[in-house]
Formats: sequence, C-alpha cells, structure tokens
Amino acid sequence: MITRDLSNEVLSLAKQFSAVAVFGPRQSGKTTLVQHLFPQHRYLSLEDLDIRQRAQIDPRSFLQEYPTEQGIILDEVQHVPELLSYIQTTIDREKKKGFFIITGSQNLLLNEKVTQSLAGRIAIVTLLPLSLHELQQKNLLPKTIEIAALRGSYPALFADTRITPEILYANYLRTYVERDVRSLKQVGDLNTFQRFLQLCAGRTGQILNLTSLGNDCGIDHKTARAWISVLEASYIVFLLYPYYKNYGKRIIKSPKLYFIDTGILCTLLRIKTSLELMEHYLRGSIVESYIIADVLKQYYNSNERPALYFWRDTQGREIDLVLEHGTFLSALEIKAGRTVNADYFNNIEYFRSIAPETTDYRVIYAGDEDHHWPQAPVMSWQHTGQLLTSLTSQQKNVQKHSPSNT
Repeated sequence: MITRDLSNEVLSLAKQFSAVAVFGPRQSGKTTLVQHLFPQHRYLSLEDLDIRQRAQIDPRSFLQEYPTEQGIILDEVQHVPELLSYIQTTIDREKKKGFFIITGSQNLLLNEKVTQSLAGRIAIVTLLPLSLHELQQKNLLPKTIEIAALRGSYPALFADTRITPEILYANYLRTYVERDVRSLKQVGDLNTFQRFLQLCAGRTGQILNLTSLGNDCGIDHKTARAWISVLEASYIVFLLYPYYKNYGKRIIKSPKLYFIDTGILCTLLRIKTSLELMEHYLRGSIVESYIIADVLKQYYNSNERPALYFWRDTQGREIDLVLEHGTFLSALEIKAGRTVNADYFNNIEYFRSIAPETTDYRVIYAGDEDHHWPQAPVMSWQHTGQLLTSLTSQQKNVQKHSPSNT
C-alpha cells in the first residue's frame, strides 16, 4: 500500500473534531485511506443501492442502527446529502471525536451542505491522486516526465500493472459523464458536455476565454461558466488565477485552465505514447499542468489552502507559477526541455526587476539533474515533490535572519 501524505493530517483532525470529511475525485484513494486509518469504524458505502435506500427512506433510524461505541465511515456521502443534518444530531448527542469519517466525490453541493449542517463540528480535507513524493517513497516514479504525464497519478495504475492508462481513463471518463454528470441539473446535453470537455483539454495551460469556448461548443458563455464549475467541483480541472499586485504594468486578469490529472488530459487529447506526447503541440502545457497540479497536491496534503497564481502582462512576459506565503513570494518558471539554456531565465530577470520583494526564484525543467545558475537554481521535475517543504524551510530561515529577529 502507498502511504498517503495526508494520513497524519486526517488522524490529527480526528482527535480534534467529531467528524472528518475526505473529499476528492473518484478513485483517488479515499476509501482505502480511511479504512486503513480507522479499521475499527463500521464501513458503509452509499454506492450500495440497498444501503443508500435505507439511508434515504429513514435517515434517523439508519444512523441509530449502529452502536455508538463504534465509529462510522460513510463512503460517497454525496448520494444521500440529507444524512448530514441527522449526523449533526448524533454528534451533539455522543460528543465523540472522530466518530464520523465521511468521503465524497462531488464537491459541488457537499461543501454547502456540510457548512449548513456541520459547521464547527467537522474538518474537511482534500485527497487528490498520487503526488510525486508519494510515488517516490515507493520507487514508482517513471523515469521521464512524458511517461509520468501520460500515465497520470491515479492509484489503480500503480496497484495493478495490468491496467493501462488508456483503458483506465477512457472508462473513468465514460463513468464520470454517464453517472456523475447526468445527475447534475447544470448539464442537460451529455454529448455536448463531452465535446466541451475535449475542447477544455485543447486549451490546457491557456487563458480561459468562456465566450470562445462556448462558441466552439455551441453554447453561451453562461453555460460554459456553469460547466467549468461542474468540472472544478468534480476535480477534473482547476483554475489558476493571476497574481494581481500592480507593478505599474497592465496585467492579464483572467484565469488559466489546467487539469488535475494529466492522464485524463492525455486521454482526452488522444495521446497514446510518450513519443506522441514528445511531439505534441501541447507538450509544454501538459508538463506545466503536471507540475502545477503536484504543487496543488502538496498544499492539500499539508491541509493548507493553496496560494498559487501565475503572472502575465499584456506584453506576453509571464511567470508560470507564483507562490505566496504571507510576505514570502516565490516565482517559478516551468520548462519542458531537458537542456538548460539562458532563455529560461528571461522572464525571471524581468520579474526580479519589478518585484524586488520576491524572496525565491526557481526554474523547474524536464531534465534529471539540479543545477545552480547565477540567475536562479534549476530543479529537476523529479525533485519538485518536496517543493513546498523546501520553500517553507527557506521562509523560516529568511525570517530567522531578518533584521527584526536580530
């Protein structure tokens, strides 16, 4: 079993709150994680139609069926969200820490339901597919970023080598559209939604233009916005928003679109081999998506709110990733090449001239070795799994030696 970086956070929160919710995409490992961490809890899957019907017909009696000395795992609670109101009553009566462990795969309504019913009683964490660090701990990280991006990060691929990415993700997308999306009122035409999803794949790493996206799909921009929200809530895509600080230049104010998992992205783009990926016109954007999604995982695995941005001005100068830690700012450029050249540092040099408060600069590239260039350190993609830990350590070191602490 692959040890998940989120494990210690979940165990810690279960000692502080009566309920802990683990949200994330289907097949990201939520069930395996909570069953491993809480082996004494009674496990109930609301995917099971019999269990689901009992919970829907009489939620109060359903919860009272189980002994209070034993905790309960409620898996895929989005199927019976009304249970959350009855869980509140049990929590207030029993007053036991970590009694309810809840998982869910649709974030669209769950957060609202949880906030309304269990505010102050529940801790919420997010489990995304496997991170670089988790794969490295088990020596499962592929040798090249092209293979890693094509393979994606869903645990099933690493648990059973007989499963190919092409088969897994094709079936994942089919199940997602036919089962999850069908239940959402925002989506009426599933065929159009599938085309919308493919068009999003072709725009990964680009500034999101809802009007253009809608026109290409035959829907209006309001529908496009609603469908992007559906994809976000289902943990298929995420939006990277611009860093707004005014540096005296006009900046781009629209977000960029990325995919949580590049295996799904490559499947949508019909990329089947690492050679095809090497030659694909979106190779750079796919590499960006892989690295940025992993930094996103690092935040979630530390139970921290992501503070990720990009910066671009109207002249096309851009920093791929800006990380903000209070007053500590880090600027990262992501390159798909395997050979470092001086051009990699052009945007970093410009950003350094207009953002002197930036404390850290790095280049992440597709090569295997780290390098120390005068302009900024160059980090192999393989070594970015501990990026957030490294930045946090550097921030503490900077603060320790700041004038106010001497």
